[in-house]
Amino acid sequence: MANIEPETIALLKRRLEEAERNIQICRQLINGEGEGEGESIAPISMPDDLSLEGISSGKVIYGAFDGEHMKGEDGQLYPVPANYASKSKLVEGDRLKLTIEEDGGFVYKQIGPIDRKRVRGVFDINEQGQYIVKTEEKEYRILLASVTFYHIDRGNTVTILLPTKGEAIWGAVENVLKSGGADSKEEPEEPIE
Repeated sequence: MANIEPETIALLKRRLEEAERNIQICRQLINGEGEGEGESIAPISMPDDLSLEGISSGKVIYGAFDGEHMKGEDGQLYPVPANYASKSKLVEGDRLKLTIEEDGGFVYKQIGPIDRKRVRGVFDINEQGQYIVKTEEKEYRILLASVTFYHIDRGNTVTILLPTKGEAIWGAVENVLKSGGADSKEEPEEPIE
């Protein structure tokens, strides 16, 4: 087995626990078990009106991406698959449409990308085991799916996309420079058209 750093192992354990909780929620929804039976088992809350009746007719929910989830206009959080968020380069604040299909599947579509800027920084893993890009301004979290897709290593220079307005916690990986000689200065903050 490859030598894996303790921070990476801790993060992988947390991701597995989160995945197990999400699977448990799906099983409860499929089996018709109601909410309110003991403590919450998931980091996301499911809408009270999510029933077989609503699913059979196909339900559409609009919301905004928060870096990991879609916060629906109904105030609920809906899990956005990390691979979709990473491949689509979703940025905090992007408008999404969620269609809950008749079979219970979730289909997301980006319907309103917000204005973006590019920022360059250096990839690292913080003490909490979170994947981050350190810029001159601050640190931004990035998704594990982006790290694995781009094969990012500690010290790589990474270009991330951020909203042009407001504060962000998460960045969307756009590019990675693998060479160790690239500087890690922040690129000019230019809106992306």
